[in-house]
Amino acid sequence: MAARHRTRRATLGAALTFTLGAAVLTGCGGYSPSDSAREAESAVGSIASQASEAVESATAEAGRRLDDIKGGIDAKADVKAAAPTVGSDGRARTEVTVHNTGDSARSFAVQIDFTDAEGALTDTVIVTVNNVQAGDSATATARSTHDLSGEVRAEVARAVRY
Repeated sequence: MAARHRTRRATLGAALTFTLGAAVLTGCGGYSPSDSAREAESAVGSIASQASEAVESATAEAGRRLDDIKGGIDAKADVKAAAPTVGSDGRARTEVTVHNTGDSARSFAVQIDFTDAEGALTDTVIVTVNNVQAGDSATATARSTHDLSGEVRAEVARAVRY
């Protein structure tokens, strides 16, 4: 019997909203177009580096949170993530199904990694599913923390039953 549970979602993804500010590229002050192009290229490289560092930081934090669960056991084999969809708000969503193979009610904490078509990590979230009865399955929705575009994939990176 499958039960549907409302869950508490702990989003850990990196807040990848970067603002270039009011970067106005003009020819004033002795700047040449090539100077402006070099500055813009440098800014884009810096943003890409910050985005990568933010996702790495979020992934590390997700790992720490899962490691902190007392008495938890690896349950990745008992968890599936459906193909994600991207809503009109730009956020990716995937339905996460957990199956409790234990002999008593348990909760699950699941780390979902969203990746692009090339497999590059673009976001990480943790979703919890509470009080799943022994032998039952339950679902929850994992939602990206920021807009994702293009082909988005979702995979279960880790799952802990406790």
